Amino acid sequence: MKTNIVYIVLDDMGYSDLGCYGSEVMTPNIDKLAQNGLRYNNFHVTPLCSPTRASLLTGRNHHSVGMGLLSNFDLGPDVPSTRGKITPSAGTIAEILKENDFSNYAVGKWHLTPMYEETPAGPFHNWPLGKGFDRYYGFLDGMTDQYVPTLVYDNHSVEPAKKADYHLSEDLVDQGINFIADHSSIHPEKPFFLYLAFGAQHSPHQVPKRYIEQYKGVYSKGWDQIREDRLARQKELGIAPLDAELCERNPGVKAWDSLSSDEKRLYERFQETYAGFLTHTDEQIGRFISYLEAIDQLDNTLIVFLSDNGASQEGEFDGIIEQSSYFNGIPTSIESLLPHIDEIGGKNTQPNYPRGWAQVSNTPFKFYKQTTFDGGIHVPLIYHYPNRIKEKGTIKKQFHHVIDITPTVLDLAEVTPPETIKGIKQMPLHGVSMQYTFDHSDADTKRHSQYFLMAGQRAIWHDGWKAISFHTKGTPFEEDIWSLYNTNEDFAQNHDVASTYPEKLHELQKLWLEEAEKYNALPLIDKTIELFAYVSPEDKVRSRNEITYYPGMSHNLAAPPIYNRSYTITIPIDRPADEKNGVLIAHGNQYSGYTLYIQNSRLIYEYNFVGTLYKIESSMKVPVGVSTVQFEFLKTGLLQGKGTLLINGENAGEVEMPNTLPFLISIEGIDVGRDAYIPVSKNYAGKDDFAFSGKIQKVEFILQND
Repeated sequence: MKTNIVYIVLDDMGYSDLGCYGSEVMTPNIDKLAQNGLRYNNFHVTPLCSPTRASLLTGRNHHSVGMGLLSNFDLGPDVPSTRGKITPSAGTIAEILKENDFSNYAVGKWHLTPMYEETPAGPFHNWPLGKGFDRYYGFLDGMTDQYVPTLVYDNHSVEPAKKADYHLSEDLVDQGINFIADHSSIHPEKPFFLYLAFGAQHSPHQVPKRYIEQYKGVYSKGWDQIREDRLARQKELGIAPLDAELCERNPGVKAWDSLSSDEKRLYERFQETYAGFLTHTDEQIGRFISYLEAIDQLDNTLIVFLSDNGASQEGEFDGIIEQSSYFNGIPTSIESLLPHIDEIGGKNTQPNYPRGWAQVSNTPFKFYKQTTFDGGIHVPLIYHYPNRIKEKGTIKKQFHHVIDITPTVLDLAEVTPPETIKGIKQMPLHGVSMQYTFDHSDADTKRHSQYFLMAGQRAIWHDGWKAISFHTKGTPFEEDIWSLYNTNEDFAQNHDVASTYPEKLHELQKLWLEEAEKYNALPLIDKTIELFAYVSPEDKVRSRNEITYYPGMSHNLAAPPIYNRSYTITIPIDRPADEKNGVLIAHGNQYSGYTLYIQNSRLIYEYNFVGTLYKIESSMKVPVGVSTVQFEFLKTGLLQGKGTLLINGENAGEVEMPNTLPFLISIEGIDVGRDAYIPVSKNYAGKDDFAFSGKIQKVEFILQND
């Protein structure tokens, strides 16, 4: 009988967030997968989304395949470990299965394409259809709004949904079911592979209010007590050993009892939203599983469920209600967040919870996503395969890594990886099959070593010992302090024994370097969010100083890099009548971005610096007929300058801009002649996309090398 394969990947979900891993959050459908399948309590990933996904889909270490950091960052051919794309010599599981008569479908988050290739004109060879998938529906970048997502269908952009009750997670499952329905109706004899990668639980945490209200009052006891409760349940379930200890609170996280009433009220709302978001995600997974059951394909379908990394620290200590503050290093405050407390989770916020709750998600471990401590890399893994798994409901304790999943799946499906794909010789798989664990709970692990490296943070696990270095950005790597843990005796890695076993630490440090060299992980790089402003030498669009867009261009993420430099936007237009108004160019959304539009015959420029608005309304009307409108930004200092509007070369207004965004304008792209997604300006919000009703000849950006 054929074996179908489904990967279900959640994003930024910590080790303890599921009910079957000790949480109070209601996840009955995922719990049922665990009850009828296998759970692993010693499974690891990389600390970041793109690298884990690259390793998951290829069965190789992420540096070896070119995904050392996010796919947004291509550091060029001199740094082959960090190209932001999977090398063709590391074929994906979809490419392997395609050669074995599988149909392959991907739904949801991709995040394996360099940002400069996320354009409506391609190139498409690093999009899902270029990596072995027959159909794709989802979003290419690392995150998107759950209510107004930026979506791609196969190789083209699709318009945002107009449904009032739209939610991305529901849409993704609808599309996944549709793909499987088409497949099962037309090719019932063929097996299928579905990669179902939710945007949940990554920020923005957005979910209908009724899901948030389910958790009202649940978190009033605070993050310290919830962590203790979760660890107690983990011990009862066997997910943590009986002698496991909670790590101390992470640096900067306050004791819950020390918080003010306003802080508690705000922080509870953030966690209620996260919990409701997860319950909603669980419901969508339940719908998909029910569909497989309805078409009699559940028993012969291998389902692999995991999270791509641990819970996120990107909500900072107080939480955030929009994405740009974190990605531009702009602090938030209780005072700025409290007025929006009732909006958290709704359409007017893009929240992420405070770090205190992120540590709860990672119970019992320390630290978060982006770090090589277990809070960043130790996550749930569930296999569900009724036709094969006999020890249903058991917990497996062998150490394994995300590179081991695809070799396991190929082993179970009796598929041998080809030596070449599309004429390109393939590198060997780095992972080992985990099938031996299915029937032998007490078997010794077949993985003996695994290195970790993320943005300068290093670690290695070897035969039960783990060495970790903690790196402070900008300091010499030689000054990093290493710690050592015996994970067989210290599950949560509370007790640093480096001083007791200096020879063991030295042995692991030496092994880390050998593994890093073997898997092409060097050189060490400690840059992170500032790389969003970096323009790769391979970026043929953003490396130009002159970029011209034409009307009719689809929404895309390859926007001009206007950060910390002077530039001019020039737009020749034709307004046949006075009532011809609308957006000329827009980049971003209501949280951060810029827009140039005509309203009531006035030319208006707005720049949103994470809530601080710089605005110019022209002192003269835009003439009827042919004219040229311009916006000029003159840099006068670091990330500051003066903006000027011109109509037919005549000064029409100015504004001082003492702050501009340093790294990332927004999680949305750029539009010509309209504002297609979440509007940048409140002045035209509610007017659909406020498309310009005249004619635009072109939009030309001239960038200066300041």
